[in-house]
Amino acid sequence: MKNSVSDHSFYIDSEEEDEEAKDNRSIEDGNDSDSSGSEADHGQQQQQIQPSSYNTQWPQSYRQSIDLYSSVPSPGIGFLGTPSLTRLGSSFLSSSLTRRHTPETLPFLAKPAVPTLAEQQQQQQQRRSSHSLLPPIPSRRSSIRKDDKSKISQDHHPMSRHSSFAQAVVNGINVLCGVGILSTPYAVKEGGWIGLSILFIFAVLSFYTGLLLRYCLDSQPGLETYPDIGQAAFGTPGRIAISIILYVELYACCIEYIILEGDNLSSLFPNAHLNLGGYELNAHVLFAILTTLAVLPTVWLRDLSVLSYISAGGVIASIMVVLCLFWVGLVDGVGFESKGTPLNLATLPVAMGLYGYCYSGHAVFPNIYTSLEKPNQYPLILLTCFCICTIMYAGVAVMGYTMFGEATLSQFTLNMPHDLVATKIAVWTTVVNPFTKYALTMSPVAMSLEELVPSDKSRMYSIFIRTGLVFSTLVVGLCIPFFGLMMSLIGSLFTMLVALILPCACYLTIRKEQVTRFQMILCIIIITVGVVASVFGTYSAVSKIVENLSS
Repeated sequence: MKNSVSDHSFYIDSEEEDEEAKDNRSIEDGNDSDSSGSEADHGQQQQQIQPSSYNTQWPQSYRQSIDLYSSVPSPGIGFLGTPSLTRLGSSFLSSSLTRRHTPETLPFLAKPAVPTLAEQQQQQQQRRSSHSLLPPIPSRRSSIRKDDKSKISQDHHPMSRHSSFAQAVVNGINVLCGVGILSTPYAVKEGGWIGLSILFIFAVLSFYTGLLLRYCLDSQPGLETYPDIGQAAFGTPGRIAISIILYVELYACCIEYIILEGDNLSSLFPNAHLNLGGYELNAHVLFAILTTLAVLPTVWLRDLSVLSYISAGGVIASIMVVLCLFWVGLVDGVGFESKGTPLNLATLPVAMGLYGYCYSGHAVFPNIYTSLEKPNQYPLILLTCFCICTIMYAGVAVMGYTMFGEATLSQFTLNMPHDLVATKIAVWTTVVNPFTKYALTMSPVAMSLEELVPSDKSRMYSIFIRTGLVFSTLVVGLCIPFFGLMMSLIGSLFTMLVALILPCACYLTIRKEQVTRFQMILCIIIITVGVVASVFGTYSAVSKIVENLSS
């Protein structure tokens, strides 16, 4: 979608390109002939692919909305959110979040800065030693001269690199360790003890594909997000296709939140009901409707910075729920008596989808990487996040299944004895957490749709779009009220694409001239695993859903 503001933004970027080209030529003149030749080649590549071209196509709001959703730090409010959101105010009638209204405030419009030759060589050396399976690639343009840096930061608010190691780890764990942890005992029940090995296989493969995303981002200047990678690999159709997949995955997560709230609140108040016009609403339906009405005003808000602070407590919430499960088993005397079954082939594909859902953070990894103060720390950050989350997932899976055995439900909080204090803490923690995350998860979807609305009508249609999205998740959640099966479907259909298939496909396409035979074979194996898991998992989950609906 083209408009005058987009054209103006491109014009500004073009002028900056000319200035930077002159700076590059002055730098090249002071270097030896070999260095000058390599810099000239890199300059030609930069001229062929303008960074601004990745920011002028739908979805333009992806970077900003995912930054807020994932709590990636930015200079305006430090650890969480984006500076433009704080300045824009909290009115849901404001339409200034879309790029066509305020291009100067969106952080993803800033051009990557140009490093010196020494910095490029240093970063290339760091990358050569950081990961032996991947070839060295051109460094990201992440630093500029001090006099230009202050000017650009005041006028254009460029993409920040202020995230520390600890902040990035917390953000990564917050994205990876979500409601999926509630269903890992159910996944062991569906797949058996041997099926638990799939969790560790997916962890290793997802970690590797997370590194591939980093190398895709570094392959060309101007790449900042997952859709940017899709555009670099497959053009505009790739950008649109990947964006739709990511948005549908977020939308499906909001459906899971509605089902989750209905299940847990109805377990706390099983006798709740409401007679409405001769139609009696049971506890599950009633609480699903009440949850929808409660989160609707938060989705209308334009300034979600407060919710992003609260949502960052998702890490604490996950740890608290895990500790409550351990307390119930070890202290409150529930015990660990179930031996379980070694392998359940019939329902193993359902377990694959559940395990896959646990590692659905790839949509956010590019944002975390591009926000790092020290990008060379990214592999260690990713490794730390995956190790911590996998240990938590596996611990809960083993603990929950040995406690409840074949009676394990889709959420282990539903199995915990309701008269125990630890159970009440776990359930209420589970109930409160989605109230803060629902709006943050739905906001990227809403903003992408608002981009398609004409600018003169965006204020009028914004509320209708967001309200329609919220109530549609309620309808789907009531029609398919199966938390575990819906999670398996999301994990099989979307997470396999986002976490395994697409990163490898994009990497092979973008880096096709530098990929070694071993890397190609490894990527093909990962793609094959993702396709097989996706096909069997999706078919099994859909079959189970249809079976439960017809019974």
